[in-house]
Amino acid sequence: MRATERREPLAVRNLGTIDYQSALDLQGELVEQRKRGDIADQLLLLEHPDVITLGVKNRSDRTHVLETDESLAAKGIALFETGRGGDVTYHGPGQLVGYPIIDLKPDRCDVHRYVRDLEEVLIRAVSDFGIEAGRMAGLTGIWVGKDGSKAKLAAIGVRISRWVTSHGFALNVSTDLSRFGLIVPCGIADKGVTSMQRLLERPVIMDEVAKAVASRFAETFGRTITY
Repeated sequence: MRATERREPLAVRNLGTIDYQSALDLQGELVEQRKRGDIADQLLLLEHPDVITLGVKNRSDRTHVLETDESLAAKGIALFETGRGGDVTYHGPGQLVGYPIIDLKPDRCDVHRYVRDLEEVLIRAVSDFGIEAGRMAGLTGIWVGKDGSKAKLAAIGVRISRWVTSHGFALNVSTDLSRFGLIVPCGIADKGVTSMQRLLERPVIMDEVAKAVASRFAETFGRTITY
């Protein structure tokens, strides 16, 4: 831990499966509480039922959603516009979603650094399972494979208000990857999507991944976990 980093508490909350609107509402409440200093930093870990979410890039352009709203609804897949950065993505069972509600003041007020730090959390977490992941120049998230055949393992899309964060990351643990065929994931048409289970060719326990992510988050951001 660098001398400038704080060993402040990080409340890790494992919420199980929660619908997207409820998660949005909870994030909004927690962000306001964090701004007022009523709560410590939070890390929400959860899964969503099937949902496609649109980032700020998609407010007036849905070309990266490959089916109509009616077709998605018939398949039980919700569609939400969000306030996060990034393009379109899919959330569903078997995917670990993380929503950090943390105050970046006074020493981490750098959006680029924050995104790189989230990538570092995920790179370290999947390394605990023997997966070697990394970054791609000009793109967010974490990636596996060699140049020319890289696949995205985790997506990142964040929102920051007065240096308090919300939204976050989605790590494919045992996700049904066929669902990504409903969209152009993150607006990137020439790259694939993969999961920990596919890479390891064995079942992966979600709780174990959540613990690894929480531990690596606390390590990277210089926090002490509380539950």
